[in-house]
Amino acid sequence: MLLKIKEKTDPAQIARLRNTLELNHLGHCVSKTKTQTVIGLEKALPQEVMQELESLGCIEECLTITTPFKMASRSFKPDRTKIRIQDTVIGGDQIVLMAGPCAIESEEQLRSIAHELKKANVSVLRGSAFKPRTSPYSFQGMGVEGLKLHRKMQKEHGLLIETEVMDVRDVPIVAEHMDIVRVGARNMQNFNLLKEVGMCGKPVILKRSMSATVEEWLMSAEYIMAHGNHEVILCERGIRTFENSTRSTLDLSSVAVARQLTHLPIIVDPSHAAGRKDIIPALSKAAVALGADGLLIEVHNRPDLAKCDGKQALLPNELEQLSKELAQIAQAVGRWI
Repeated sequence: MLLKIKEKTDPAQIARLRNTLELNHLGHCVSKTKTQTVIGLEKALPQEVMQELESLGCIEECLTITTPFKMASRSFKPDRTKIRIQDTVIGGDQIVLMAGPCAIESEEQLRSIAHELKKANVSVLRGSAFKPRTSPYSFQGMGVEGLKLHRKMQKEHGLLIETEVMDVRDVPIVAEHMDIVRVGARNMQNFNLLKEVGMCGKPVILKRSMSATVEEWLMSAEYIMAHGNHEVILCERGIRTFENSTRSTLDLSSVAVARQLTHLPIIVDPSHAAGRKDIIPALSKAAVALGADGLLIEVHNRPDLAKCDGKQALLPNELEQLSKELAQIAQAVGRWI
């Protein structure tokens, strides 16, 4: 159950409402955005409690939602969410291209790649300053220096920038430097991290864990929304199956299913699903035809020298060609790149 609170409600009234819930042992969470306050409840309210709350005069609407994810549900918001970041809208008619290297390696690398990506209609330059790696001996990223470099280069190329955050302690500084914060697949159910990015004030890309169901994925989005951040972008990046011809199995059916269940934008990461560059164009085209709101693609100017995931990185000119082909498919389904 969700309680929508009237705009400009006195905080003291909300405090009295919460106190009533606590006295009746009703678990709840307050989600406060710039324009709306919503109180999520674990279960339906007894009639006598509901009458007591209504007498306070601050409840605009009471929504009974049967799915475990409440605010991420289409029952909460029938219209699709559109996330505007400067001149870019994610979740609208444009299919937003996000591309760049797996990891930030140097100033020259970012400058060179960003310059080329602008030719391919890319709106967001991706690049990780913190890298979760299977081996503790692999390159772990440039850390805070990488964040500063990412922001410095943005002044030259003008693209939006995003990066992954892995640690609750790093959320404030990542949010300070980035336009979009990304939660990686390994951290999809790191609930303390989800709570923190829910309060960071920046749009969040939430990657689906390699073993998560669609419902679990949406419940993780609910954690972020329940803590005040409704600008969540879901990202399908492949799941773990018995198939070993690709790094993961891109679950395009999850995109179609999620579009029916949630109002949140959904993008696809074909690079991590494939683990190899040769099939990235095909997977990208399928995602656009299916209805994805964007693509997150790895691109490197020297993949042979990349410090991580070079085998799944396209060259800038390859993405430029792919962008032209994707534009034709986008047009066929009534959208644009």
